[in-house]
Amino acid sequence: MPVRLRKFIGAIALLTLVMVWALVAMALAQSALTDINGFVAAIYYVVVGLGWVLPAMPIISWMSKPDKAQA
Repeated sequence: MPVRLRKFIGAIALLTLVMVWALVAMALAQSALTDINGFVAAIYYVVVGLGWVLPAMPIISWMSKPDKAQA
């Protein structure tokens, strides 16, 4: 698969990941974190805000692989 196509697919996958991650995080915050103190909510938002990076790392590494040499 050419690098350009891999980067295009990866960009779409990353955008989808971030959108779904944000929607799930907001839904969870609205349902489970409505009556907690601000410190715990801040920790939740920091962890969830940085948590999308872990699932994104394999996508980014797949996108940055070089083309295979053609024989």
